[in-house]
Amino acid sequence: MSPGLAPGLFHVAGSSRRTAAHAALELKRYSAMANVVVVGAQWGDEGKGKIVDWLSIEADVVVRFQGGHNAGHTLVIDGKVYKLSLLPSGIVRSGKLSVIGNGVVVDPHHLVKEIAAIEAQGVSVTPDNLKLAENAPLILSLHRELDAHREQSSSGGTKIGTTMRGIGPAYEDKAGRRSIRVMDLAEPDTLDAKIERLLSHHNPLRRGLGLPEITIEAVRSELMAVAPRVLPFMDATWDLLDGLRRQGKRILFEGAQGALLDVDHGTYPFVTSSNTVAANAATGSGLGPKAIGYVLGIAKAYTTRVGGGPFPTELTDEIGRTIGERGHEFGTVTGRARRCGWFDAVLVRQTVKTSGIDGIALTKLDILDGFDEIKVCVRYMLDGQEIDRLPASQAAQARVQPIYETIEGWSGVTAGARSWADLPAQAIKYVRRIEELIGAPVALLSTSPERGDTILVHNPFQD
Repeated sequence: MSPGLAPGLFHVAGSSRRTAAHAALELKRYSAMANVVVVGAQWGDEGKGKIVDWLSIEADVVVRFQGGHNAGHTLVIDGKVYKLSLLPSGIVRSGKLSVIGNGVVVDPHHLVKEIAAIEAQGVSVTPDNLKLAENAPLILSLHRELDAHREQSSSGGTKIGTTMRGIGPAYEDKAGRRSIRVMDLAEPDTLDAKIERLLSHHNPLRRGLGLPEITIEAVRSELMAVAPRVLPFMDATWDLLDGLRRQGKRILFEGAQGALLDVDHGTYPFVTSSNTVAANAATGSGLGPKAIGYVLGIAKAYTTRVGGGPFPTELTDEIGRTIGERGHEFGTVTGRARRCGWFDAVLVRQTVKTSGIDGIALTKLDILDGFDEIKVCVRYMLDGQEIDRLPASQAAQARVQPIYETIEGWSGVTAGARSWADLPAQAIKYVRRIEELIGAPVALLSTSPERGDTILVHNPFQD
């Protein structure tokens, strides 16, 4: 064995082989660094934006790896509110690189508008601090029209609750190998053939739905109008990220929505059109799974959901309305009121498993201040039997009933707390009980939308 090489790495004659071995050791060393994936542990809207912004202090790069502009993040920094839906949360911090990965479906017109809006708030967005994956699929107006038509016609009698922004149809075209991608904007001479392939699917579909057909010229005009504004940000982001990783840069992966909206592991069909679980951070960025060091799940101290689908702990009474009003539970993108309910430990325990969550950032604990008692769902009742997971069957999901454990509330104030000493004893007991029920520790505790109102228990970057 060659001196200086780790046990298990055999020496092979030739400097190129020795160089390769050393390169492998370097990559292994950098792989051990705790690059962090942030995922929603419920149905989205858990407060990921604030947590990603808070963690980005220690990150060099923030990567968005799935979804589109159907999910929003609200950041409150020094009293100033930033609303993002496609740009990574790291964009509001100077000196950080933000990357929109290949797993994201990108509406180029929305991207341009969002950049302009954030620049109007004093945030600089340039090709130096924002990179867009060259192989990311584009959302076109035909996707938005199809999405809206399907949802508004309620075919089959089931409304999914889509935001009608074209996300689902764009992912369908990606899987069907007919997407127009970012890189195609740079090759206008080859664009017509790609548009023709796309329309060979969409025009027959539109005829069947009673929608007017679309011409190649119309799609080309739509793309060429926005291409000069988008192309400066284009890059081979998988290669860029690999290089930064090898340099030892800390990477923060930011997901949209929540694990319960995952197209495989969520409450299907009331889900989004992409994989929202942590494993997709690797696929949606172009980095291998070994790039992931720590998975941080974000969960509210209660539960919310936007749109249709099962919600075992939903409260339609005065308590539910109170939680919604206190928590300002309205969608960042849509403005829709969110459905509210008690914390569902069964569901979060399930997402801890499907996303490989190492620790939880518990948000909005302050919304529960003043309740005499708080309930937590610990199991379900289904057809007379107790179960400890959400069944995959849509019909069974609609029949499950929550089994609650009642916990004493607290009269003190948690809002703005920045240490455990600032919390009422009963609030601490509530947090500890949640840890026991979900099988994961609380790594961060958020007590208001402000960046600084966060209690750090464990730094994910130091795993």
